Amino acid sequence: RICVITLAEAHPLLQSGKTIKNINYQISANCSRLQNKVSGKSKRVCGAQFLTELAPLCRISSSDGEEYTIYSCIRGRLIEVNENILSNPALLQEKPSTEGYIAVVLPKFEESKSITQGLLTQKEYEEVLLKRCSPAS
Repeated sequence: RICVITLAEAHPLLQSGKTIKNINYQISANCSRLQNKVSGKSKRVCGAQFLTELAPLCRISSSDGEEYTIYSCIRGRLIEVNENILSNPALLQEKPSTEGYIAVVLPKFEESKSITQGLLTQKEYEEVLLKRCSPAS
């Protein structure tokens, strides 16, 4: 029921050989994802920041000056951010789906089924990428 937020295979940071310069969990002057303090377990999670689908999780800067904002993409409570990528940003590129994850989000129980039903299969995802990359006819 938890959702692990990672970079998609097709993300420019994973495709273009860019070097990650900086990862910043400071979203605004008053909001840092690093200040997220969670206690409890299961349905009794306390203190976690609530995220909407469009809530920024972090900003990633590359050595060529590009900056990418990574969004939650789902509604739920922020359980954890991966502080390991702050000291070793290369994990995002070298192990994006394991040790290079960005955050862990716990959706509301009653919303978790509709969230998983809305996910793409690997084949559907690949088809979307093909359409995105092919010239319009």
